[in-house]
This record gives sequence, C-alpha cells and structure tokens, in this order.
Amino acid sequence: MARLRVLLPLPLAGAYDYRVPAGRDVPPAGSFVVVPLSGRQLYGVVWDGEADPDLPERRLRDIVEVLPVPPMTASLRRFVEWVAAYTLSPPGAVLRMAMSSPSALEPPAQKAGWRLAAAGRRAAQGQGQGEGRLTEARRRVLDAMEPGEVYTAATLAAEAGVSAGVVRGMAGAGLLEPALLPAGAEFPRPNPAHPGPTLGTEQGQVAAALREATAARAFGVTLLTGVTGSGKTEVYLEAVAECLEQGRQALVLLPEIALSTQWLERFERRFGGPPALWHSELGSRLRRDTWRAVAEGRAPVLVGARSALFLPFPDLGLIIVDEEHETAFKQEEGVIYHARDMAVVRARLAGAACVLVSATPSLETLTNAGTGRYAALHLPVRHGGASLPEVAVIDQRRTPPERGRFLSPPLVEAVRETLAAGQQAMLFLNRRGYAPLTLCRSCGHRMRCPNCTAWLVEHRVRRTLQCHHCGHAEPIPETCPECAAEGSLTPLGPGVERVQEEAALLFPDARRLVMASDTIPGPAAAAEAARAIQEREVDLIIGTQIVAKGWHFPHLTLVGVVDADLGLAGGDLRAAERTVQLLHQVAGRAGRAEAPGRVLLQSWSPEHPVLEALVSGDLDAFMEAEAESRRPGHWPPFGRLAALIVSAEDEREADRAARDLGLTAPQAEGVEVLGPAPAPLALLRGRHRRRLLLKARRDVAVQPLLREWLSRAGVPAGVRVQVDIDPVSFL
Repeated sequence: MARLRVLLPLPLAGAYDYRVPAGRDVPPAGSFVVVPLSGRQLYGVVWDGEADPDLPERRLRDIVEVLPVPPMTASLRRFVEWVAAYTLSPPGAVLRMAMSSPSALEPPAQKAGWRLAAAGRRAAQGQGQGEGRLTEARRRVLDAMEPGEVYTAATLAAEAGVSAGVVRGMAGAGLLEPALLPAGAEFPRPNPAHPGPTLGTEQGQVAAALREATAARAFGVTLLTGVTGSGKTEVYLEAVAECLEQGRQALVLLPEIALSTQWLERFERRFGGPPALWHSELGSRLRRDTWRAVAEGRAPVLVGARSALFLPFPDLGLIIVDEEHETAFKQEEGVIYHARDMAVVRARLAGAACVLVSATPSLETLTNAGTGRYAALHLPVRHGGASLPEVAVIDQRRTPPERGRFLSPPLVEAVRETLAAGQQAMLFLNRRGYAPLTLCRSCGHRMRCPNCTAWLVEHRVRRTLQCHHCGHAEPIPETCPECAAEGSLTPLGPGVERVQEEAALLFPDARRLVMASDTIPGPAAAAEAARAIQEREVDLIIGTQIVAKGWHFPHLTLVGVVDADLGLAGGDLRAAERTVQLLHQVAGRAGRAEAPGRVLLQSWSPEHPVLEALVSGDLDAFMEAEAESRRPGHWPPFGRLAALIVSAEDEREADRAARDLGLTAPQAEGVEVLGPAPAPLALLRGRHRRRLLLKARRDVAVQPLLREWLSRAGVPAGVRVQVDIDPVSFL
C-alpha cells in the first residue's frame, strides 16, 4: 500500500507518514487531505519527499479523504519551507498561515434563489396572456432580471425597489421559479484596457520599465522611489495592467489595507472595478470565498495585508509592496517574519516580478539597490505640477508654548492664517490618547500597567487609563492608589485628545476631525473621514501615525508637527531612520494640488540631523550618513541581527533561563552575543522578559548557529524563547 507524507497546520517539526487505502489513487503532492490524528480528524497537505519505508505498517493510519480544491502549488510549498527555515519556526506553524480559511477547503454550499420562469420570460417580452395584469412593482422586478440569471429575493427586492412579498407573489403566480445560486462570491476581472489617468513623460517612462519587467515573466526586484505626490501608485498600477494582460495574478501589499479607501478609489478609476481584498476586517464567509477564488484563479488582483503573501495563487506574476519601509509589514507574534523580505522570496520562487515602493525607502532596500541586487526607478517631481512643501523648524527654546499648552505661538499663527484663507490644516502628534503619563502630584506615584513595563495612557473621552501594549484598561481613579490623595492625579505630556482640547480653545470656529487608530477603527470610518476632508467639511485635522499613510487631501496646505523630537531618543538602532521617514511622509500630505504647502516642525533640538535633513530636503545625504554610521560595527544592513526574547511568568525563571542561554552562547569569528539584559518592556502581558542579541557579519549564516545554540541550552518548561531574525522592534 502506498505511503505519503502529510504536513499538518500545527506547530510540529515536520510531516507525518500516512497510508493510501487500497483501491484509491495516490493524491499528488500539494493535495489537501483529511487525516486522523489523536482521535480527531484534521486537514493537511500532501508534502514532498519519501515516506519512511522502515516505519511499521501497524503505526500507519489511512488518509480519510482528498478534498475537492486545487492542490497547493510547488512554489507555495517551497515558500512554506523557506519561511520556516529562515525564521526557525515549525513548518506546520507556517502552513497554518497558508491554510487560514479551513472552510474554503470544503465545497461551498449552494443557496436557493429565483430566476425567470417561462411565463416570466414571456411576460417580460409582452407576450404572456397575463402581461396586461402585471402590476408596476412586478414589472420593475422583470426589468431587473436577465434570462438564465439567478438572484436572491433580497437582491431582486433591492434592485427593483419592492418588498420581498412582491417577489414571493411572482413565484406563486408562476413568473419566477426556484434555482440554485452560483457557488461562492464572484470577483470581477479588472479591465487592463480601461482608460486610466494620463501619465506625464517621466511617469510614462517609469511605467514602461515596470511593464517590461512584468512582461519578462521572470523574477526580478525593482525599487520604485519618488517624492510624495509623484504618482507612484498610478505608475505601478501599469505593471498590474501588464500582469493582467499576461493572464497572471497580481498581489499588492499595503501596510494598512483597512485604511486604504483612497487607494481603492484609484484602483477602480484605473481598472473600472475593485480588486479582491484580504485583511483582518473580512467576515468569515468573504474570507472563505476569497481564499477559494484565489486558489481557482478567479481573483486576478488581490490587495491585502502581510498575511496575503501566504494565499494559494496558482500563477503569481507580480508582487508590489507599497510603503515598503513601514514597520507594519513585520509580524511580531507567532511566526515572526518581515513581509517585505518574504515578498521578495515568494516572487523568486514563483518566477514573478517584485516592486518595492516608497518615498522614503528603508536603508536595507536602498543598500540592495545601490549594490545592483535591485533595479531602481525614480519619480523626481510631483504629478500635475504641484510643488513640494516648504519645511521649517520652530525652535521651541526661543518661542515656547504658553504654560500648560503644546502649540507654540508661530504654529498657532500659521494655523489661523491657513484657516482664514479657506484652506485646511493638520496637526500631527505621534501619540494616542489624552496624555502618555499620569502621576500623583502629592506622592509622585505613576499609573503603570499591572501586566507590562509601560505607563497607562489616559483616554479622557472614554474616562479610562489604558495600556497600548496588552490592552489593559481601568477607570481613572478618584484618589491616588498609593497615598489616597483626592484629585491629585495629573496628566503629563500631550496626547491627541489633549491637542484636540487645546485646538478647540484656540480655533473655536474650526471644524475639527481626530484621525487616530481609536477614532478610525476600520474601512468604513476611514472612508467617511476621507470623504469629509475631501468635501471640505473639515477645517483642521488632528492626527497620529495613520495620517502619514498615503492620503491625498488637495486642500490641505499646512502640516504642523507638534512633537518632531519624539522617537529620536532611546536605544533603537533605527530611531533616526524611522523618524525621518515618518515626518517626511507626514510632510508630504501638504500642498498636493495647486496651492503651495508649508510644514512646521516644533522641536527643542532643531540642530538634530533628522530635522536638518527634513528642512533641506536632502534625504539621500541623511541616509548615506546613517549607512556610514552603521557600517563599521556591522549593524544592519551591513551585518546580521537575531534577537532571543526569553520570557516566563516567574521572574527568577526568566533570569535563570536567560543566564544559561548566555553561558552557552556561540563562540565564532565574526559573531558577538550581547546580553542577557532586561528587555525595554521587561514585563509584557504578565510575562517577565529578558533579551539576548546575536550580531554577526553579513557573510555569517545565523540560522545554523541559533539552532545549535538552542539545542544545547535546554529550555525548561514554563519558559518561552522567541527568536526574531532581523528584528525591527527592540522593545
């Protein structure tokens, strides 16, 4: 009897051997199957490689069923193995991400609907004997139907503007007959020939280069850069059009798909219809239908968050990573991976073109382009003749805000001038909530999260103190928990709610809108915010990080950054790089149409290289200097990093395990192990955390070193060791 290997979507080290029952065909590699395991039945994938011939027959179980779904492609199976090996994760844990909608493996249930009966077709053509007795409502239903098409009663009622009772009455009169609806949702095919926006000369040249790279039907990576507002999206959509003309599938990764309303509008303008979507806001039914449509090739273009990389595309021809510098592409829980880097791998294994897009590329990507590993294309000017905004720093040492406030007099005056001219202004603050710290005036007690090494953030609207790391929330107490003093708790520092409060006092007639992750929780709220701003129902936008993500507001001419220094301090390797990227992206929201834009950066240290780079606009020189500062110490991208986070509920266990790991650290040329030391967030979600950092030269393969190190260390039960290859966050 034939044997085969089946990989299960569980955190297991490898595939298990199963038997094919006598008389059944052996399913090919990639087939989705049902197999027994420990008294239950699980979905799995027939994996490559030979089963163990020495395993006794009595220990083998039969596969139960082969599922009627297209097999997982060889390139996706190789991708699962590659990600597992690179991230030191169990292959089954990676497979789980590729099987993220188990219900899609079953045939979709068909539902009953209605179609025109013979009498209905005659009545619609004015030939039936009862045609003259048709009511106006029934006539509208007939007009809304196509012969042979099947509709739900709700769809017919909505399209014809009638009640469901009218539809039932028509069925009773023999005008409609029951029929099964098509299985699953339909995904319209975007039309590559649909007339899109007119591209400028430079845009057209760059678009032609991207089309050529896509038409080659071969792996290659292109970095597409350009100033904010230069039309990068419209240009790379031409590569999507080329992919559609080639009959292949395209994947576009966005860092915040749920907030990408304006991007979707641009896509529809270019292709005459929407793409398929994949993100955490999808309902289970649409998630199932989308997964199945991708597997069957019925979703030609999919736009999604980082997890879309693991969808079962049968013929992937193009992957685009928009805003490739965004840290949102790094998954920090479970299987820890960076979607930008894994997108390059997925494209290589699929023989697809890959385009990385950003106005402020990461130093890693710039280095790859500089060494010739990636091709590079650049759009140097804004589309439509719009000019780049003028950037200036407000030195708060000379013109500080009034006592108890956070907006300096020059910024207040600039906002007033902008509003008086009938234009829109934005105040950017990289903090949610009302205040980032609450302490007692009497004893100095600070309100801290009980589960994390983090201060509780006051949210005054909800009257809560909240931890932004674990989600813990509690009411604002009337008295200090430490000294019991009444009314002594005081918020320190600005949050977006506090700036909104100040703005209400300073600009009482301005129509204000707060854009933060608390107030814009999903696609519907994002769409409404974008509509209100575009239609000039808003004068002053007060926002946090989400306002930096690609919005186009043509009437916004002033951006004021309340806290330009935030993020420059601390021990994060990429602090300066991230800050310059974020502030440049925020600045890029200003002056994107005819009216010129201004950007004002409030700072207590205007001589900082980040602020000087933003004012001069010479980001290339800044990134070159940043590269030169990292090169001597072999810091990324000129070396390799891997973080080991040791955590346990018991602090002594965490210390002991981290110490033992440190004592067994690898000793090799070009390798250095730093730590153990408490992680900056030494307590997170109730677990005590210690960190070790392995630093190596670029030519050193760190994965074999880490595997051997962890196998020697022996981690006790109750202690968790999380490995993060190429860490982005150092918290």
